[in-house]
Amino acid sequence: MKTTRTQNIFRIILGSFMLYAGIGHLSFRRTEFLAQVPTWITIDPSFMDFIVLSSGVVEVLLGLAMIFMVKNRAKVGMILAIFFILVFPGNINQYVNEISAFGLDTDTKRLIRLLFQPVLVLWALWSTGALQYYCKKKCCKK
Repeated sequence: MKTTRTQNIFRIILGSFMLYAGIGHLSFRRTEFLAQVPTWITIDPSFMDFIVLSSGVVEVLLGLAMIFMVKNRAKVGMILAIFFILVFPGNINQYVNEISAFGLDTDTKRLIRLLFQPVLVLWALWSTGALQYYCKKKCCKK
């Protein structure tokens, strides 16, 4: 499915954000990301670090895929949308436990961050043409 120039620009921007976030997981933002790992998953510091590092690797790979895997962009968009849903508990954890990280130092800022997550999901789906691709594919099977 062909995407517009605007969709492609937004796909590359989102891919760049993912690269930046992934690199942050692996280096300069590692401590802040550690604070977001929900304690109901684990309280073991080494496993928390593993979660942060592995999610950073996934984010780097997804960022690169968003930018360079043009032929499979709809599938990549769907995978990224699923990833955004899977990491949402970390954002909920930050809000519920009033964790200050990434400049989110008030309940209002943390709540706005929660509300922004669906925007990221839709951005991934729209910018890659995943919504159109899967709707067309499903409709054609009837």
